[in-house]
Amino acid sequence: MSILSKLKPPKGAKRAANRVGRGPGSGNGKTAGRGMNGQNSRSGSGGRRYFEGGQMPLMRRLPKRGFTNLFSNRVVNVNVGELDVFDDGTEVTIALLQERRLIKGTFDLLKILGNGDLSKKLTVKAHAFSSGAASKIEKAGGTVETVARRLPKVEAAETD
Repeated sequence: MSILSKLKPPKGAKRAANRVGRGPGSGNGKTAGRGMNGQNSRSGSGGRRYFEGGQMPLMRRLPKRGFTNLFSNRVVNVNVGELDVFDDGTEVTIALLQERRLIKGTFDLLKILGNGDLSKKLTVKAHAFSSGAASKIEKAGGTVETVARRLPKVEAAETD
């Protein structure tokens, strides 16, 4: 028999549940610790989340400004100068950039920008390139490949 089957919590760590509403002898009889009257003495009380007792709720008191575009793309940028850490002849992909922690977090598109200098011949695959970045990569002897953008999955509508 293993030792795991014999494990128990230390003495005094477990307490019996406080049984309310079980008569005057329990110390929490009659009103069951809820007091006499009022909203919180009633069953079903507790209210909704963020309810402030009739006061104007915080979310309605704060000003609302601007607009959030739900269809916008999160673009992450990498400069050409940052790609100089790779060895000559490397194929630089999105997965490799994430592995080397040059890009982090969630994003939709990767764009290579032209800040910095590149001295190595690389094959760079990304969603977009600035004109300066593309010319610097090709001037160093490398190639630029545009990766197709992933579109969100749209399920086909069922027809009867």
